[in-house]
Amino acid sequence: MAALLRLSCSMGAKAHLFNKALLRRPVIVCAALQGHPAVLASQIHASPVHHSGSKSASLHWTAERAVSVILLGLLPAAYLYPGAAVDYSLAATLTLHGHWGLGQSVTDYVKGDTLVKVANTGLFALSALTFAGLCYFNYHDVGITKAVAMLWSV
Repeated sequence: MAALLRLSCSMGAKAHLFNKALLRRPVIVCAALQGHPAVLASQIHASPVHHSGSKSASLHWTAERAVSVILLGLLPAAYLYPGAAVDYSLAATLTLHGHWGLGQSVTDYVKGDTLVKVANTGLFALSALTFAGLCYFNYHDVGITKAVAMLWSV
């Protein structure tokens, strides 16, 4: 079993079981702290039993994987069956895939409530503009698949 050792103890260490409901491993504590469970409770943090939002996070992760698999299927479909349906499907899935990827960058690197709100607003505006631009390109020009084919032919 794993044990936790308080290195700042100079009077010796002794193994104790600390509240089976919170911690299920033996803890080695300093002799000076043996009679003070409140001090131990404030120093040892157990993981919470219930994680809020874990179901939505799991569904989001599943949706991200589904969009990635759909993109893997759309790439050969765009080559074999170019057309409006594939172009608009590519526009939607590429925009959603990019939105989620940039959203993770915002989550990881932007700190502060105001900056996070500004970054998320900018991200939603960028994603909406990207989707609108791709749809405009599909409707008024040759479309995504034919544009890529034209680039390959050069």
